[in-house]
Amino acid sequence: MIELRPFNSLGAANHGWLDAHHHFSFAGYHDPARMGWGALRVWNDDAIAAGTGFPTHPHADMEIITYVRDGAITHQDSLGNLGRTETGDVQVMSAGSGIRHSEYNRENDTTRIFQIWIIPDARGGAPTWGSKPFPQADRSGRFTVLASGIEGDADALPIRSNSRVLGLNLKAGDAAEYRFGEKRYGYLVPARGAVEVDGVRVNERDGLAIRDQASLKIVALEDAEVVLVDTIA
Repeated sequence: MIELRPFNSLGAANHGWLDAHHHFSFAGYHDPARMGWGALRVWNDDAIAAGTGFPTHPHADMEIITYVRDGAITHQDSLGNLGRTETGDVQVMSAGSGIRHSEYNRENDTTRIFQIWIIPDARGGAPTWGSKPFPQADRSGRFTVLASGIEGDADALPIRSNSRVLGLNLKAGDAAEYRFGEKRYGYLVPARGAVEVDGVRVNERDGLAIRDQASLKIVALEDAEVVLVDTIA
């Protein structure tokens, strides 16, 4: 089963400094049919104006993955971490028993991110944060695991969930395949470009909810950059 969720059907809130679109219920947007997808709870498509950002606030018991589409985001937290994550790269915060953090766009232009929240397999634990570059060339024509709690994904940023966040770059006309394990949920969003997934066109920033699929074939209709979450039911 695959279900297309066009970008114009997403929840939206423009706060001036933040132009946010929500694939799932979040903050002032509530849709009982879009409360999450498996362990995936949040996928926010955020545009953050230059010199602005999210002031210090708390989290607990959530895996928060930030994929930077354009620009850079600067993270600071109550553990003493301070870091800047650039276009195409990824940061992960395991909130665990509790952490306070801020996320600011210190750049001169708008920063655009996907903010992805995944429910951890267990509550509590010491909070952590990490960031890692993932060169675009390494994702050309194949999926690269960016964040994972699955054994064997040693090069990915660690998360505390039986889930993966993957990136894929395709040139127009090229194709790639992804195979799911049993009883898995998937959610796919093109960060750039349009793709066809098992015959369904998915435009830039559309969402595609996937369930009970053994595999997917992704064909790039134009040069494309794709993010996929593979998670438990």
